[in-house]
Amino acid sequence: MKKFILAFMLVLSLSPAQASTGMSVLFTPEDKPEAWCLAQNIYFESRGSSYADQVAVADVVLNRVEDTRYPNTICKVVHQGKYMRSWKDQNVLVPVRNQCQFSWWCDGRSDYPRNKDAWVRAQTIAYSMIYHGTHRGLTEGATHYHADYVKPNWIDDMQLVGTIGEHIFYRWAR
Repeated sequence: MKKFILAFMLVLSLSPAQASTGMSVLFTPEDKPEAWCLAQNIYFESRGSSYADQVAVADVVLNRVEDTRYPNTICKVVHQGKYMRSWKDQNVLVPVRNQCQFSWWCDGRSDYPRNKDAWVRAQTIAYSMIYHGTHRGLTEGATHYHADYVKPNWIDDMQLVGTIGEHIFYRWAR
């Protein structure tokens, strides 16, 4: 009940950024950058999925942060991929299209959430998982997932954990 009340209060206490952007936000990238990165990943990877599926997608990111094979921050995990110098400014690195761990990061589209309800939900999940450990462990240590309609070439080296919503989850074979 305490967690429900906290989540409810988060939704009611929207950030001042809402007034300037028109988008409901619980926190900004400046306030809580790691939570922002996790919320973006939840939003862009699973906004149309069930609550359990969204939590599972977030759990994979947090599992990667704890695994020494991956970067040690949420943002670095979410933004992991191949980069090149921008053609506009050689001092700026940009992700190479379709060469990222999470496809939305380097798909060439805007990384700004447009669906207000889905964005608030993604932020609420991110915040509660990072700061309260809510639903941590749902994926039993999974570090990988894919949509149920694709079959990536890396699954043969992985141990199947299971399916949650529209995603199939895996962990490293020990």
